[in-house]
Amino acid sequence: MTIETDRQDRLVRTVAEQHPFDHSADDPKLIETHISWLLLAGPYAYKIKRPVDFGFLDYSSLERRKRFCEEELRLNRRTAPELYLDVVTISGDPERPQIDAAEQPLEYAVRMVRFAEDELLSRRLAADRLAPEVIDQLARRIADFHAGLAPSYDHGRAEQVFAPIADNFRHIRNLQADPPPELAEVERWTHERYAALEPRLEARHAAGFIRECHGDLHLNNVVLHRGQPLPFDAIEFNDELRFIDPASEIAFFSMDLDGHERPNLAVRFLNGYLTWSGDFGLLPLLRFYQVYRAMVRAKVAAIRLSQHPGDEAAQAEFRTYLNRAVRYTRSPPPFLLLTCGVSGSGKSTWGRDLAIRFGAVHLRSDIERKRLFGLTPDADSRSSVDGGIYTKEASARTYQRLAELSGQTLDAGLPVVVDATFLERGLRDDFRALAEQRGLRALVLYTQAAPSVLRARVEGRLRAGADPSEANLEVLESQLARQQPPGDDEPVVVVDTGADHDRDAVVAEIALWLGVKGEQ
Repeated sequence: MTIETDRQDRLVRTVAEQHPFDHSADDPKLIETHISWLLLAGPYAYKIKRPVDFGFLDYSSLERRKRFCEEELRLNRRTAPELYLDVVTISGDPERPQIDAAEQPLEYAVRMVRFAEDELLSRRLAADRLAPEVIDQLARRIADFHAGLAPSYDHGRAEQVFAPIADNFRHIRNLQADPPPELAEVERWTHERYAALEPRLEARHAAGFIRECHGDLHLNNVVLHRGQPLPFDAIEFNDELRFIDPASEIAFFSMDLDGHERPNLAVRFLNGYLTWSGDFGLLPLLRFYQVYRAMVRAKVAAIRLSQHPGDEAAQAEFRTYLNRAVRYTRSPPPFLLLTCGVSGSGKSTWGRDLAIRFGAVHLRSDIERKRLFGLTPDADSRSSVDGGIYTKEASARTYQRLAELSGQTLDAGLPVVVDATFLERGLRDDFRALAEQRGLRALVLYTQAAPSVLRARVEGRLRAGADPSEANLEVLESQLARQQPPGDDEPVVVVDTGADHDRDAVVAEIALWLGVKGEQ
């Protein structure tokens, strides 16, 4: 321990013991990490940075610690303004320190609102208390956050992106005398994917997709506070780790959910983010960044294992994340699933649920139609667009866009569920050809119900006003009159959503057609 570290250690412990606060300090708690101290005191938490220098992180001087406290405040107020209050000084006599006194500062701290640790998403997930709706809320919050960030062109060039990715493998090999063979397999895949993706990485940089993101978005850095998921503890100490493509940020959080064996929530988060951001261009990069983020976690576990040989938890964590990376490199062939049915037939419910079950990207015509007209998914188009968005020309544009996105997603190695009416046989044939030309499987899910059931559902949905679809009874009657139900020569699974049916049996039949597992 250096003199500076020893001095700070004694100072922090003195603060913890004496409680020199202008508020109650009931239930105090002191938490130490390798880069900071966290003092929990009454309604607040005080985060003090340790005087350490790891190269990629340098808190070695008091002036640097002050600057990074101010940066932490600035960055985290973007996503959690309710939690981050101010930067305070610790001053006075080292034996009797004071908070925010008008004297020469001895140290600086970020003052935050103290929250219940059980409300961290990691804790809620472990306790089986993480509702899917919270993931939906977070996906929209992150999409809005990214949309509000200015582009940066000083970071995120392809070679800058790849440098830390390649370094992970060198670091792990240096830590382990006999690294597992899977490490070389993942490294080889990573180099091959980088060579293929380098032009796309450069294109994303040129198009302004590099933003000052959170940088460390995972389950332990999001808390449910007053009913809202708040990302906190963004990276303030290293610009290169924060100025990144949002694709990397989304890959990190989805990988973390996968790593906790919740792929259903991972795909729900991804689809929620795509719904609100419309950034389907991130999909070709998704697996590349997921492998990178998994290997970062594997490297951290390998470091702990080198420091504490025989640490079974560290060994298990290393294997977990290495295996996760391997699974990403061995993703099964994608597929294309088309919903088919009139409004109110239940196709969107089935499409959403099947996308979650099978880990597929969910493309929804109602949302992409609105996006083509510059509307948000929850916008009411009936009074905002002259002529409406359901004209024949608008429908043709919508299906063209869905076809483009389907092809791009399949080429990225990801399965697709296209949620649209697909009332015309020719449209279904065109979309199935997208998959068949790539040697992939395609299937039509035809949802139907009695006309009286359909009319009741459409009326109820319009009254509720909570669905992106704006189809009314007039639209429904038109659809019923002109629909071309799938023929016996089409690969189709039929379900009557207005009658009793064995849902698990339908899912199993679909899974058999597509060659996938019935459950994630």
